[in-house]
Amino acid sequence: MRWLPLLCLLASLMPCGAKADPAEDVAGRACSALTARVAAVAGDDPLFLRSYDAGSGDGPNPVPALNAAFTYDNALAVIALRACGQLDAARRIGDALLAASEADRGGEAGRLRNAYRPGAVHETPVPPMGWWNADAQHWDEDPYQVGSATGNLAWAALALLTLAEATRDSEYTDGAVRIARWAAKASADARAPGGFTGGLYGYDDQAQPLGWKSTEHNVDLAAVFDWLARLQPAAGWQAPARQARDFVAALWDPARGRFWVGTLPDGVSINRANSGLDAELWPLLLAETPPEWQRALAYVEQSHAARPGFDFNDDRDGVWWEGTAQAALVYRLLGREAEADRLLKAVARRFSQGGLLWATDAARITTGLALSPGSTTDDFYYFRLPHLGATAWAALAARAWNPFTGRQFGARSVP
Repeated sequence: MRWLPLLCLLASLMPCGAKADPAEDVAGRACSALTARVAAVAGDDPLFLRSYDAGSGDGPNPVPALNAAFTYDNALAVIALRACGQLDAARRIGDALLAASEADRGGEAGRLRNAYRPGAVHETPVPPMGWWNADAQHWDEDPYQVGSATGNLAWAALALLTLAEATRDSEYTDGAVRIARWAAKASADARAPGGFTGGLYGYDDQAQPLGWKSTEHNVDLAAVFDWLARLQPAAGWQAPARQARDFVAALWDPARGRFWVGTLPDGVSINRANSGLDAELWPLLLAETPPEWQRALAYVEQSHAARPGFDFNDDRDGVWWEGTAQAALVYRLLGREAEADRLLKAVARRFSQGGLLWATDAARITTGLALSPGSTTDDFYYFRLPHLGATAWAALAARAWNPFTGRQFGARSVP
């Protein structure tokens, strides 16, 4: 069959027998999807991107609250677009985060809400997510979405610091400083094991402080404070950086070779009932961490593996593709390219028809965590929906970009 090599060349754009690079495959898909989502909003105004597509793989969700532009996902998209070399697109989302940092409807600069309305941003204070309830004839908001989680604030600051480094525009640094100061003031807790609490939950006039502390949130803040300490060594950022890092270190269990997910709502007692993939992986992305923390990967492989990827928690009821991309990034950082390639090959097959990466393979997977302070069950789930955040993590893994340091590692380079 003399025509077989030609067909192979046309199908793969490479000679027959050549091996496809899974990182380049995923980078092409993820970067294209993120860039297209920004380009779909005409003009050059600041914008927020919707976090989830409908279950069909494209288009809006029938449930209004699911059409939100979550701050965490949009911050990730900024960093991923930077890693993709799409700086103009990254700036449009970053400018929306910057505008949100300048004024909040509650009157406090630096406070960001967990979710905003998708689309172009034309007003300040930037309004958080909400929708018109036609049945009840009133404006609705979700108590989580109008709250301010500490980790989400940290990711927004990381996004602005990424843009500051890429553009040398001090406005982005100023925005990150505003967010970091508000987060530190709102959540610092000196009680052992120290660190920072979860933030605020609920409507403006009913906002509840969240007493629990998250290993993941404190990792995020440690990265922000470390970065600011490098930029502004005389500004005192070393102290909150140490406070966040000390909490993460206190949650390391050397006997089990793992991190505990955080504390109970009292802010003191260690939560030994749950396991979270991000709490195990993200500390390894911080700069200058103890080598023994790398043992957490063995725990992840034993307790979170759900072929062909990883689950959020240790019940292994399905694959969480966002976390699987995170694992690929950590493997790459540690030079374990074979494991990273295996995961990236699986990720490459999970892009939806609308371009975004599916959050899960299963219809629903558990996390073991609760949605609100009033929840009586572990009612926080991930669903089979195409997800902006998962797509961004896939791009970061494919581009070997560490979001906590703003640096690419390995041979690839981004302009």
